[in-house]
Amino acid sequence: MTRNLIITADDFGAATEVNDAVAIAHGEGVLTAASLMVAAPAAAEAVAMAKATPSLAVGLHLVLTDGRPVLAASQIPHLVDRNGRFRDNMAAAGAAMFFSPVARAELAAEIAAQFQAFADTGLTLDHVNAHKHFHLHPTISGLILRIGARHGLTAARVPIEPGADASPAFNICAGLVRRRFRAAGLTIPDQVYGLRWSGHMTAERLEAAIAQAPNGLTEIYLHPATKGGYEGSAPGYGYSEELAALIAPGVVRAARGPNLRLGGFRDFVSKDVSR
Repeated sequence: MTRNLIITADDFGAATEVNDAVAIAHGEGVLTAASLMVAAPAAAEAVAMAKATPSLAVGLHLVLTDGRPVLAASQIPHLVDRNGRFRDNMAAAGAAMFFSPVARAELAAEIAAQFQAFADTGLTLDHVNAHKHFHLHPTISGLILRIGARHGLTAARVPIEPGADASPAFNICAGLVRRRFRAAGLTIPDQVYGLRWSGHMTAERLEAAIAQAPNGLTEIYLHPATKGGYEGSAPGYGYSEELAALIAPGVVRAARGPNLRLGGFRDFVSKDVSR
């Protein structure tokens, strides 16, 4: 029996502070993958870094809330506010995406544009997930499957975390999406860690999560940066502490534990990871 582990940094491309942290955590620590925001301010810098670091697995971090779209605001007026940003009220945005045919059409166009923007980088698509887990929305998850199939999508995150204090609605949506994605043939982790300690994954917590990872495929995601305070950063997040956790000696030792394999999704796709 083997324990297979993916350790991912989200928000790749959000800022130079994030990109620098990804480079450090991959080069000196245990980070194996990163999820790219294709329309973020430092996305081009992140792509250049990823091309120079082929050992880093890079996927698409779809942004459909709390960020800027790839398409012009005039092309997706039902998804953005007066400043051309996606609406931050996820409940209202999600209702429009579900009930409004016009909003759904705009959503499909924007998701397709983000997949295409990733393809245009020339990077190999390792996985997909979404900012603030918005891909748990049934309309978004369905579009990910349909559009992702055209781009060779093989793996995705579904944030089902043992012991996390998620709401019943969140867990129900996550369970449904996991079944839907697996039925479509995507590789999905058996468990994901990062929800409970989002923005506060200390070295002690990360070391424990690695040491306790069960057989099968586990993903741990973090939000490292050399410092917080960049545009779009979340108040109260311990960005530099999460970077420190990824390179901490105890964490590095734990990642070298018995029967433990580290990699990106690409290293575990279409494999029986329980053996």
